[in-house]
Amino acid sequence: MTARTPVPTVVALADGAAHYAHLRQLAKQSGLFDRQPRYYAYKISFNMSLLTLSILFLVLVDSFPLQLLNALVLAFVLVQISFIGHDVGHQQVFGSTRKNEVLGLIVSFVFGSSRTWWVEKHNLHHANPNDLDLDPDTDIPMWAFSEGQALSKRGLYKLLSRYQAFLFYVILSLEGFGLRLASVLYMLRHDIKYPRLEPVILIAHITLYVGSIFYVLGGWDAVLFIVVNQLAIGLYTGSVFAPNHKGMPLLGRDARLDFLTRQVVTARNIKSSPLNDFLFGGLNYQIEHHLFPSMPRNRLKEAKKLIEPFCLAHSIPYREESVLESQKSILRHLHAVSAPLRMKAASPAP
Repeated sequence: MTARTPVPTVVALADGAAHYAHLRQLAKQSGLFDRQPRYYAYKISFNMSLLTLSILFLVLVDSFPLQLLNALVLAFVLVQISFIGHDVGHQQVFGSTRKNEVLGLIVSFVFGSSRTWWVEKHNLHHANPNDLDLDPDTDIPMWAFSEGQALSKRGLYKLLSRYQAFLFYVILSLEGFGLRLASVLYMLRHDIKYPRLEPVILIAHITLYVGSIFYVLGGWDAVLFIVVNQLAIGLYTGSVFAPNHKGMPLLGRDARLDFLTRQVVTARNIKSSPLNDFLFGGLNYQIEHHLFPSMPRNRLKEAKKLIEPFCLAHSIPYREESVLESQKSILRHLHAVSAPLRMKAASPAP
């Protein structure tokens, strides 16, 4: 059992289930769960238009420096498309489960990942946020999120964890490659929902992605384009998802917290602005999203007007930071929990 960050000031909310049901009913009466077909039609059309432009740019423009800029644009577009996959995974887009599944599989093809792997991992995360025993997002070999995890590391992972705050963005940039590797390993080791279709989707994505880039650019230009694109995907994806929970309290199954309190105290919001709402795909409202995961992302800002005053009135810590503040919080936490490894390395051998 690994050590956890204590949460001494947080206690379970009396009648937490009743309070949550009341908040949910208020949100429902305000229409915050209503489907948003126009919003999602716009988001999908906008992202697919950008993807088309990026592909046309790749094919038509004969300038490698400009193509490297295009690799960054393509990374941005693919991550934006992955946000749609996140939303359909939570049944936000359509009222029909089948339609959400179909769109989710299309996104998996465009982005290049296993649909089953992502949905099952993400559902476990939502059910057990920041639980070192049950949340898969706290079980990442390259990172240590508690002192106990840090001290359990061995070999290369121990070295990486020792200096994880300094290596944070370097390792984060590898997430693009990691997502594909995790998808492949999951499909090889687990039963998946679409055992024939999902491998075909991933193979088709990799074939078209790699084949097209090599066909157009060729040789080392193609290799560099892919490396830049995947590193940018990893950095963007990680920079959006890491602030949501990293550096927030770590809880376990023995924590006596109701659902509402658990979801709020383990999550961090990023301060709202039109730019942040766009760049973070609505995930900057992480507290509201964890409380109401099926709520369309463009209604989370309205839900905040219900949730934040409620939390303040009931002494539930409601954490909201700027982008810069959140990055500092993450780095401070990673540096602090890895301190025992640095102390052991600095100690003279007996």
